[in-house]
Amino acid sequence: MKIDSSAFKNGEFIPEKYSYEGTNVSPPLAFHSVPKGTKSFALIVDDPDAPMGTFVHWLAWNIPAEIKGLPEGVVLAEQGKNGYKNVRYGGPCPPPGAPHRYFFKLYALDSLLTLPQGALKSKIEKAMEGHILAKAELVGLFQKHNLEK
Repeated sequence: MKIDSSAFKNGEFIPEKYSYEGTNVSPPLAFHSVPKGTKSFALIVDDPDAPMGTFVHWLAWNIPAEIKGLPEGVVLAEQGKNGYKNVRYGGPCPPPGAPHRYFFKLYALDSLLTLPQGALKSKIEKAMEGHILAKAELVGLFQKHNLEK
């Protein structure tokens, strides 16, 4: 299975448009080579380079197995609480300095997940245990520049 984006390539910089200080919309994503038996997808987007530990930017589950990806700025029905304490996509917003890595992790699942809206990453990961058919990853970079003059 593979996940990619028309907005940036794996290992390259995410355009500012998709950042928290840009328009803060999710980038378009495409899913390829999905395994047979997939009943749904889950998506976890996080930044392991955050100063206080891994920062969660987006959590979504029960994404229909029939779709081939997600359009830019999509609003999904079943989403978890991100590090900004919102239940939606929250774009990159690292402190000035070295670039951070943003992992878009797509999971093909053999079932739907029964979780409440606003569930935390740990609950989603626990619910996925034993149901992951495949995992794909897309890594984007983002760097905030110090704008002080």
